[in-house]
Amino acid sequence: MTNKIGIVTGGGDCPGLNAVIRAIVKTATLNGWECFGIHGGFDGLLTPVQVMPLATKDMDGLLIRGGTILGTANSGKFSAKTGHGEPRQVDQNILNQAKINFEALGLAALVAIGGDGTLTIAQQMFEMGFAVVGVPKTIDNDLDATQTTFGFDTAVACAVDALDRLHSTAQSHNRVMVLEVMGRYAGWIAAYAGLAGGADVILIPEIKFNHDAIQRKIQAREAEGKHFTIVIMAEGVTLEGQGFVTSNKTGTDREARLGGIGHLVAEEIENRSKKETRCVVLGHLQRGGQPTQWDRQLCTRFGVHAFQLIAREQFGFMVALKENGTMGPVTLKDAINKIRRVDPAGDLVMTARALGISFGD
Repeated sequence: MTNKIGIVTGGGDCPGLNAVIRAIVKTATLNGWECFGIHGGFDGLLTPVQVMPLATKDMDGLLIRGGTILGTANSGKFSAKTGHGEPRQVDQNILNQAKINFEALGLAALVAIGGDGTLTIAQQMFEMGFAVVGVPKTIDNDLDATQTTFGFDTAVACAVDALDRLHSTAQSHNRVMVLEVMGRYAGWIAAYAGLAGGADVILIPEIKFNHDAIQRKIQAREAEGKHFTIVIMAEGVTLEGQGFVTSNKTGTDREARLGGIGHLVAEEIENRSKKETRCVVLGHLQRGGQPTQWDRQLCTRFGVHAFQLIAREQFGFMVALKENGTMGPVTLKDAINKIRRVDPAGDLVMTARALGISFGD
C-alpha cells in the first residue's frame, strides 16, 4: 500500500465532523501517513477532483469547531437514498470515474464519515474495489450497528436548552408550546430531550399519536392548575392512519424533505383546547455549533480506530461503539439499512410514562 489516506464527509453536517478529521490526521501523521481531504462530499472525487492536503498544523482548533472543513453534500451524483430512504445504486460510470481518480491520487484508503446514506455509498464503493472504512455520523442516532453515533449528544443538548427556554415563556403566557426536532425514522432526540427537559408530551415516530390523547393531557394539567403545556415532537411523527408530512421542495436525488407536522399539531391543539399555542421548529440549529464533551471524545475515538482499521487493511468495515463501551469493527454491509429505533416498551419510554408524560397514544 501507499501511505496516503483520503477523508470524505457526506450527508448533512453535524457537530463533531471536524473532531473526527482531526483524530484521523493526527494519528495517521504520527504513524508516517499522509492525509488528504475530499472537498464537497464524494463528488470531490469526480473530474476535476477537489482534494486538499491535511497536515497536523491544520488541525488546530478543530476539536471544538462545528461543521466540516471539507464541506459536505446530501444530494448530487452520489446520492444512494431517495424518497423515504429507498436505496438506489450509484451510476456505474460515476463510480468508475471516481475509482480512476482515486487511484491517480495514489490513495491507499478512504475514510467515509456519515450516516446511512453515506455508508451505503461507501459499501457500493467497497464492492467496486475501493479500500474504504466508515465512521458513523447522524444526529438522529438511528444506526443500529453502533450504540451511539456522534452528533446525537450535541443535538439533544440543543433541544434541552430550547425546552428550558420555552418553559418560562409558556408558563408566563399560559400557552402550549410545541417544539419540533429532527428525527425522520427514530425519535431518540425527542425522547431524550423530552425526558431531560421536562416535556409533558413526547411524540416519536415509533408510536402513532392521536389528537384526543394530547387534548386529554392538556385538560389533565389544567385540572391540576397547570395552565401551560410543553410538547416535543420528532419531524417524522405520524398520526394514526396517516403518513409523513413533507414539504414540496424535495429534489429527485435525495430523501423526501420532512416539514410542517409541528405547525399542524399546534394548530389542532389550539382549535381543540382554545389555548394560545405556538410552534418552534428547531431545525438546523441542532446541526450547528460546538460539539459537547461527550461527542468530542467519541469523535476522537472513532477517528483513531478508523486509522487502525486502515493500518490493518481491514476494509469494508465501520467503527462502532459496542455495548460494553469499547470500540470495534462491524461490516459496512451489516451497518446500513438497519434503523435503530426507540423501543415503545423499553426503559426510556417506560420511565417517561411513569412520570405521567404522554406519548399521544
